[in-house]
Amino acid sequence: MLLSIKHRFLFVHIAKTGGTSVRAALERRRWADPWYWPMFLCSRFSHLSGHRLGSKFPRHAKVVAAKEMLPKEFFDELFKFAFVRNPWDLQVSSFHHIRRERPQFLDGHETFADFLRWKLDPQRPYQYHLDTSIEWQSDYLIDLHGNLAVDFIGRYEHLHADFATACARIGIPAPTLPHARAATDRSNDYRSYYTDETADLIARHFQRDIQMLGYTFDPQDCV
Repeated sequence: MLLSIKHRFLFVHIAKTGGTSVRAALERRRWADPWYWPMFLCSRFSHLSGHRLGSKFPRHAKVVAAKEMLPKEFFDELFKFAFVRNPWDLQVSSFHHIRRERPQFLDGHETFADFLRWKLDPQRPYQYHLDTSIEWQSDYLIDLHGNLAVDFIGRYEHLHADFATACARIGIPAPTLPHARAATDRSNDYRSYYTDETADLIARHFQRDIQMLGYTFDPQDCV
C-alpha cells in the first residue's frame, strides 16, 4: 500500500497485478512529498512502543486497514485505487514466480497442475508467499460491511492505459511505468496451462472475484 499525503492518493497493492511497477513509478513522487520523512520517522518510532501508526502500511495491506486506521475525513478525500488481474492468469504468474525466485516453496510439486491442487488444498499449512496469491482480490477493495471502498479499479490487462487514468485522477503527469518483473519463462496464453479440472478449481475458489470483477476463462469475454 502506498500513501501520499501531498498528492492525496492511496494505492492498494494486490499481489501479482502489476503493483510493483506502479509502486516503482510513483515512489519518487512519494520521496518528494514533504510529509514522507515525518511519516517514516513516526512509523519507526511507533515500532519501539509496539504500536503501529496508520502512517505506513504493509505492502499488501487491504484498503480496510487504511479506512479503520486513518481519520475518516482524511480517508474519504483520498483517491483510492488498485489493480486487479484475471484469476487464471494470476495463478500462472504466481507459479512461475515461486519456481523462479522461491523454488523451496514448490514442496516437490513441479508441474503447474500439481502445484495448483496442492496450493488450493485447505489442509496445507499456511505459507505467506503462497497464500497471498490465493486471497480474494475483492477482499482488498471492500470495507468491513462489504462495500466497495476504492474509487478506481484498474486492470492488469491494460495496465498502462489504466495507470494513466489513475494519474490523471490524482492530478499528476503519468510517469514511465516500468515492467519491473517481466517474466520470460512462461507462455503468454495462460489457458494453455489448464485442463478443464484445474480451470474449474480456479472458477470455484475465486467465484466472488470472477463475479465482482467480470472475469472469465476466455479473455475475450472479460469486461
